[in-house]
Amino acid sequence: MATSISDLVIVHIENTPSFFARIEDITPDVKAGWWQVTLLVLTHPPQIFTWILEERQIQGEPFTMGGTPVSIEKVISPVRRESASESRLHPGKDTGNAEKKKGEKIVSLWDRKKKP
Repeated sequence: MATSISDLVIVHIENTPSFFARIEDITPDVKAGWWQVTLLVLTHPPQIFTWILEERQIQGEPFTMGGTPVSIEKVISPVRRESASESRLHPGKDTGNAEKKKGEKIVSLWDRKKKP
């Protein structure tokens, strides 16, 4: 599965999951076949890294940085969502969300807030 701008990735360092990041930008590098990949590293505080990588490295092939094994893996959400284009094609389509299923309860977080 192709990794592209706005994708969430997990970076493995020394074959260990190390941090999550969002790909902010991918621009051609001056060296042919290489790309400048800007990552928003999801730490506190957030950090910006720019790595110069080949296409295959962006797509998950392991590489090394200073002798340290590194790989990038795209994170796929476990939540299955209806695509935006499909919902635009069927605006009146009932997704079943409006119908309350037996046993489900909606809890308002706003109402749970302590009142003075």
